[in-house]
Amino acid sequence: MSANTGIENFEVRGDIPQARFGHTITLITKSKAILFGGATGDTGKYSITGDTYCLDLATRVWTKLDPSGSAPSPRAAHASSMVENMQLVVYGGATGGGSLASDDLYLLDLRNGESAASWMIVPVIGTTPGRRYGHTLLFSKPHLLVFAGNTGSETVNDVWCLNVERSPFSWSKIEVSGDQPPTRVYHSAALCSTGSASGMMVTFGGRTGDQSALNDSWGLRRHRDGRWDWVRAPYKPGGILPTPRYQHTSIFLDSAMIVIGGRTNTVGESVPLEVYDTDSSEWYRFPSILRFRHSCISLDALLYIHGGFEHDTPNIPTSVITKVDTLKLFNGHDNLVPRNLERNSPKPQEPRPLPPAPVDTEQAKTRTGSIPIVTNNAERGNPLHNIFINHLLRPSEWNTPANARFSFRREHILALAEECENIIKNQPMVLRLRAPIKVFGDVHGQYADLMRFFDLYGCPSEKKKDGGDLDGFDYLFIGDFVDRGSHSLETICLLMALKCKNPDQIHMIRGNHEDKWINNAFGFADECQIRIGEDPNDPKSIFARINRLFEYLPLAAVIEDKVICLHGGIGSTLRTIDQIENLPRPLEVVHEVTNEQQQLVVDILWSDPTDSDQELGIQANVIRDPNGTGNIVKFGPDIVKEFLSNNGLSKIIRAHECVMDGFERFAGGDLITVFSATDYCGRHKNAGAVLFFKKNFEIKPKLIYPVDNPYGSNWIESEDALRKRPPTPPRWRNNEPRRVSYD
Repeated sequence: MSANTGIENFEVRGDIPQARFGHTITLITKSKAILFGGATGDTGKYSITGDTYCLDLATRVWTKLDPSGSAPSPRAAHASSMVENMQLVVYGGATGGGSLASDDLYLLDLRNGESAASWMIVPVIGTTPGRRYGHTLLFSKPHLLVFAGNTGSETVNDVWCLNVERSPFSWSKIEVSGDQPPTRVYHSAALCSTGSASGMMVTFGGRTGDQSALNDSWGLRRHRDGRWDWVRAPYKPGGILPTPRYQHTSIFLDSAMIVIGGRTNTVGESVPLEVYDTDSSEWYRFPSILRFRHSCISLDALLYIHGGFEHDTPNIPTSVITKVDTLKLFNGHDNLVPRNLERNSPKPQEPRPLPPAPVDTEQAKTRTGSIPIVTNNAERGNPLHNIFINHLLRPSEWNTPANARFSFRREHILALAEECENIIKNQPMVLRLRAPIKVFGDVHGQYADLMRFFDLYGCPSEKKKDGGDLDGFDYLFIGDFVDRGSHSLETICLLMALKCKNPDQIHMIRGNHEDKWINNAFGFADECQIRIGEDPNDPKSIFARINRLFEYLPLAAVIEDKVICLHGGIGSTLRTIDQIENLPRPLEVVHEVTNEQQQLVVDILWSDPTDSDQELGIQANVIRDPNGTGNIVKFGPDIVKEFLSNNGLSKIIRAHECVMDGFERFAGGDLITVFSATDYCGRHKNAGAVLFFKKNFEIKPKLIYPVDNPYGSNWIESEDALRKRPPTPPRWRNNEPRRVSYD
């Protein structure tokens, strides 16, 4: 084993668990993991355990836990999965002597700290997946998925699902039409969150009922209409074929599935580490890590492999943790290297319990989906993001009195921002999205306009009776959530809460106003000071915390590999999507540009198309760059067509400019500007639009028009304010006498 290859032992201390196999290790935070169960001793005389340990990867310390409550019986060959930070579930397994564990679903709750950890049996009605071992358990929000394994009498290939957001909880067997994986046990399954297999549970290998090792891969996907189906993963013709194996593990880093260890049909055969690139359908082969019946977790680009058997001692388990640095291991294979990940070890961090949140007692009486699995407080029964959604997602009941005190407690807003940032920072700089999807342009704190869109054209909710259409559409907001408008707090808090509740369906990319230097001058800082009573200059303020989140926001999204969405434009320096993907995070916008990277960011966030299809090339942007620095430019239709051709794209969707009809086409329709706030700054009487992007690539705009607000204007529009920060004129007025604007 050599550190030069990225593979080395990971030294630990504390209450080190006895060597074991058939156990599980499950991440419960970014750097903490829980070990449960497994068998100790050699295979001739082993003992099944029900131990629970916590490993802190940051401090390298093991701690043995003594949870209270109804603990699972000792078991091995079971499965576990995290459902929320500091919570995991366990299902199935073998208890020794040919017996199987019960079909109860167990929840381990550590939200009150490791010393107060507790087990409970999740109450479930109806039929269950039954007793089994060698299966997989995976959480694809909001569904727990149990797949395959052995029931004690036969090897199976069934899939069972439990929705953790619907009570009373019940398992349902998924009926799948078409091709299905063969029966298997001791296979692996992992969730892919990016690329062509995004959202799929991908299973690999295993052993059939006749004891043959498998090397096939299948992806399980759920359609918007509730149907599930299996897709057999294609393997590139003429390329490497993966080694048939079982009792291995697999894990995703970006769109690459890493398969580690396992056994083949030949006793003692060396099994290489292999990687499947779901985007290219190619397999890659790397040095062997000779383990089987082990467990594996990941932290950024690092893999940690614990326990199991080594091939040279196949009867005696090991307690060694092997660390694999994939940045070193994949040297020379840039397509496999996880983006935006660091080599450094994690910094110590402790879980912070969320503060108490208010409960609407009337809602509590009627709520049917209080979920013990995903709550922030056991007696409250409601995640924090749901509290914000319940108060703010009210399309037909909203009211927006100007300068009213913001109704949420400071600690709740800070906790929500932290929850949202933890999701966003683990998503790529360029999102890969699917249709159908709704695309919103600048909202600029116009909470009232957002509610009108949701009321008229459907809202991001699963409650169809209330106009929810998440079963049919994802949502993309392409920047400028705050500033100018008087209700930026409602707008950004609702978007953060929706992102937390539906991280794979609600998407936000960064605009030029998601920048502390800009929103300090254009209204958001003032709103925080007036409506929360805080000092925006305080680094612990809500204003500062939300701006730190903004620095992790993606800069672009690509829909169905054909349409790129970004806030401003392509400017003079953006040539390929890779340039965006390679940008670091957190990313601070530098306005006094001194290098190419800073210019690229300014181009993406600030540039505009030229005023007509007849104006070609790169031109000065005198409205946004009155001092003539040349950093903020306009780009012509020829630049658009060249960019699309070079990247295999068909269209650009951007925001950033007020357009009178809410949307406007440029470059012969190859670029669309969308603007979602009406009557910009109370001056232009423009419509607002949202683009419905359908599965067949048809784009259909939906409009709203300015209306009188009974609670007064939603714009920060005093004459003094407009003198300091004049609005950019709409595109159709750009050839009229111009006013200087930095907006």
